[in-house]
Amino acid sequence: MAHRTVKSGYELLVRRLNKYPQGAPPSELLYKILAILFTEREAGLVSALPLRPFTAERAARAWKTDVAGARRTLDALADRALLVDYAGGGGETRYVLPPPMAGFFEFSMMRVRDDIDQKLLAELLYQYLNVEEDFIKALFFGGETPMGRTFVQERALSEENALHVLDYERASEVIKTATHIGVGVCYCRHKMQHVGRACDAPMDICMTFNTCAESLTRHGVVRSVSAEECLDLLDEAQDWNLVQFGENIQRNETFMCNCCGCCCEAMIAMQRFGVMRPVHTTGFVPTVDAAHCTGCGKCVNVCPVGAMSLVSAHDPADRQRHVAKVDERMCLGCGVCVKPCPQEAISLRSRPKNVITPVDSVHKAVVMAIERGTFQNLLFDNQVSMSHRALAAVLGVILRLPPIKQAMASRQMKSRYLAALLARHNFSEV
Repeated sequence: MAHRTVKSGYELLVRRLNKYPQGAPPSELLYKILAILFTEREAGLVSALPLRPFTAERAARAWKTDVAGARRTLDALADRALLVDYAGGGGETRYVLPPPMAGFFEFSMMRVRDDIDQKLLAELLYQYLNVEEDFIKALFFGGETPMGRTFVQERALSEENALHVLDYERASEVIKTATHIGVGVCYCRHKMQHVGRACDAPMDICMTFNTCAESLTRHGVVRSVSAEECLDLLDEAQDWNLVQFGENIQRNETFMCNCCGCCCEAMIAMQRFGVMRPVHTTGFVPTVDAAHCTGCGKCVNVCPVGAMSLVSAHDPADRQRHVAKVDERMCLGCGVCVKPCPQEAISLRSRPKNVITPVDSVHKAVVMAIERGTFQNLLFDNQVSMSHRALAAVLGVILRLPPIKQAMASRQMKSRYLAALLARHNFSEV
């Protein structure tokens, strides 16, 4: 196959991608996807970039080239949404390679474009994400901290429940407080459209926020919208019984998908592996008033993850009567089932256990890296430094040891720094 002639560059890129907590398991399909998005030269260059945000000067040193040339390459990659660029301290442009998901996989399909074969890309993404299971399992089940979380639909909350919802748990508040808002084509439905599996839900409804939105709007990947227009789109999404799914953080949210159960990878993952909790739920779960439920099934029809079903009411006066039942292991707590109920027999109640959400993207990345055994890559981030690679390899082995052996390794290496790091690692797992 043609991609094999340039596979070495893509192998380096795949290794680089998998140093981050949200990686991409190697696959023939993955190499084909990357070959559409990156040239061989670009793949090799990107493989040498740091995991943390960097400047053109840092890239130039890694690539052993001049700063102007490095900046031209970085800007070209950002223009195709393979990198995200933003103004750092002092106005200096910084760049970061987003993970495949949520990241450059989505960005590649959030606009209609003719510089790549989007139909072929969609078909490959469908096979890699929806048919093969390795990527989805690695994305959603690598640790205890999920990549994304569900927002509760505020219109489904009672006055009492609304008092207990924090601002970051409200989709409307994420929109109102964002510094920049961009809206693009729904990646999931766009992909499914190319393989003949898309539903009729709105397409122009995928939301990005803050630094990410500023970069994507500047490069024409998404269009800039006001908070008012975005709130109208949120209402439209909820009228379509779509679930709001965003990054699992409290501050500076980067995206909010409006998900259906037939196209969205997160919802499909919940349907297939829901008991393993691939998605952070809200702090609520629906309760059915069996005395008022008529068993019409409307709640079953709108549930995106199959958490609602109809069961026998065990009514001796009417043995054919059915009522709705909630599978709390599968339930997202989104509240989509509340509004369609004609009898108002469904309400939300608080879950017995609080849902913990990382503070920001840095906090989330560190926690996920610790859980997935890649924390050393965030600490020793110079991809071209022999010393950094050696330290990362040593620390990676130690962090995967049982606690007692970790302590022995720390004593043997006589390193106060390592002891402090291991203490932090253990604390984060509690």
